[in-house]
Amino acid sequence: MNFSNLMLLDAASGAAAGTSSLFIIVIYIAIFAVLYFVMLRPQRKEQKQKAQLLSQLAVGDSVRTTGGFIGTVIDIDDETSTVIVEFGNNKNCRIPMVKDAIVEVEKPEDAVNKDNAKEEKSK
Repeated sequence: MNFSNLMLLDAASGAAAGTSSLFIIVIYIAIFAVLYFVMLRPQRKEQKQKAQLLSQLAVGDSVRTTGGFIGTVIDIDDETSTVIVEFGNNKNCRIPMVKDAIVEVEKPEDAVNKDNAKEEKSK
């Protein structure tokens, strides 16, 4: 082999290495894009929905907590992001909790609408 053949071989292997590194970068970008659309985007959407739900929280709303307790909101403190929720039939159990512990909110008018819908179905 002469010197010119060695130069051609070296240039070909360098081009192949450049192509393979570009291919690896493209693969990483594709994996990141798939992870973004499968995991991160739905999570952000869910966070926005929960923030909207908590921003519309009002006194008198029926709430379900992460622990599964169902109660009624009797006070909201926006400065500390806490609410006082009243639990039980006798309404003597009042517990302050963080707003983030609320999973589901039902407005009083929604409860009335559900009751009316149940009555209409039973007729």
